[in-house]
Amino acid sequence: MIPLGDEGTPARRGLPVVNLTIIAINIAMFMYQLATGLENGPVTLGWSLIPHEILTGQDIVGNVDVGGGTINLAPAPLGSPYLTLLTSMFMHGGWLHIASNMLFLFIFGDNVEDNMGSIKYLIFYLLCGFGADFLQILLGGDSRIPNLGASGAIAGVLAAYLVLFPQARIRALIPFGGFASISYVPALLMIGFWIVTQFISVFFAGEQAAGGGGGVAYWAHIGGFIFGLLLVFVLRGRSTGGSPSFAGR
Repeated sequence: MIPLGDEGTPARRGLPVVNLTIIAINIAMFMYQLATGLENGPVTLGWSLIPHEILTGQDIVGNVDVGGGTINLAPAPLGSPYLTLLTSMFMHGGWLHIASNMLFLFIFGDNVEDNMGSIKYLIFYLLCGFGADFLQILLGGDSRIPNLGASGAIAGVLAAYLVLFPQARIRALIPFGGFASISYVPALLMIGFWIVTQFISVFFAGEQAAGGGGGVAYWAHIGGFIFGLLLVFVLRGRSTGGSPSFAGR
């Protein structure tokens, strides 16, 4: 299911400045990755999160065996692997990766920011991203494969949306064979289906790190979602019980 818009959320009070800025930073970082080498450039292979670096505190530089071959890791920003906890959540591994993430963030993030307020939303987004990082490191193994992507933080946004707007409906493009139709799907069903697939993928598809190897860091998605479920009750703002309005995109 590809989300196109939503309805059943209160009318927005203003421009979602933080959400749009986050999207702009992600796009700018992706352009920087393209300019320096998307798959094997120094930004992708230096600014991505390496679980082993975080666990040891050592910045790994040079050829590293990652099981299916070797990659040439570049220096972390300012030589500190801990900074990759932040930089990695604004990076992506390909066009589909960034396009899908930014689409979800554009559709769901504005409503969450409007409810929380811009400052609290920024704090919420970053904490969900860090939570995704930490669960991936804790349960994903002592890996040397680069992890990158906004998916963990966006998973937190989806969790918050589900709590704040449980009655909302998502206008979605639903592929079916060689055809596709546009239908309205309850947010509970769409987001619930997504998080269930993440748990299933961990145990049946096998846990891999999202990065140059093309795997998916499912524990990061789950971690971001869990942190989002917890944090939304601390940072949520106005009541969502007002009159709903259609928010097409």
